[in-house]
Amino acid sequence: MARPFWSGQIQISLVSFGVKLFPATEAKSEIRFHQLSRRTGERIHHQKFTADEGPVEKGEIVKGYEYRKGQYVTIEPEEIEHLRIPSRHTLAVDQFVNEDEIPPSFVEKPYFVTPESDAQAEAFAVVRKALQTTKKVALGKIAFGGREHLVAIAPPADDKLPGMMAYVMRYAEELRDPATYFDDIKKVSVDEDQLSLAKELIKRKSAKFVPDKFKDEYEVALKELVKAKVNNEPLPTEEPARKSAKVINLMDALRKSVHGGAESAKKAPAGSRKGLTLVKPKPTAKRRKSA
Repeated sequence: MARPFWSGQIQISLVSFGVKLFPATEAKSEIRFHQLSRRTGERIHHQKFTADEGPVEKGEIVKGYEYRKGQYVTIEPEEIEHLRIPSRHTLAVDQFVNEDEIPPSFVEKPYFVTPESDAQAEAFAVVRKALQTTKKVALGKIAFGGREHLVAIAPPADDKLPGMMAYVMRYAEELRDPATYFDDIKKVSVDEDQLSLAKELIKRKSAKFVPDKFKDEYEVALKELVKAKVNNEPLPTEEPARKSAKVINLMDALRKSVHGGAESAKKAPAGSRKGLTLVKPKPTAKRRKSA
């Protein structure tokens, strides 16, 4: 098993037990680009330096806070390491809230939570079951990555999974005020017939959420592009979208979506990539250099 991202105690009043947190997500992208010189094709390297001494080695770089223009106080890594922050090792639960009280916009990143050892499994299981039956989420704070984070602890959606989930959350001040963006939206009255058609369209396109159904097509297209350039093959590029006939009004669009959408969806296979043309690639800087 991978090393835990964080380990410590969950404390609820006088009850505490050890846990380990593991990242629940990972980057799956296999396409990584480097910066190259367009003229020579050579890779670009970045180097840290000061105006007085030139290049500076990594071990000679220290954090500094500018408390006055041009004046800094330096902070050593070990000084940060020994900050007095109880939440570095203990998540003290401040309160419990209903599952539906946390807006999705507050959730930032998920983690898996497991007991630290078999000795902690009993307390872990009791708290997990209590959260599950009461449909509550525990809120507390833990410190990592240079700041203290608000964290929600909850059982996983799948009741059969014996662990728990931790969700690192955003603080209220990190979220922009939606009124700044929504107040200028024009107020309109909703036509009941249009609403009925819209609800029917939603009903027809509703289905159970299957995560594996959704793939990163951008990543697939990038791989095809890279493969074509490596093999000096024609490049797949997208044609301009065909202009559709103008729809007279919203009602017509809804009617066509409800009554004609199902038929057109059957004709076009899912995941088909239409509108691709092949373009002969130009020689890269590397090819010109070796030719």
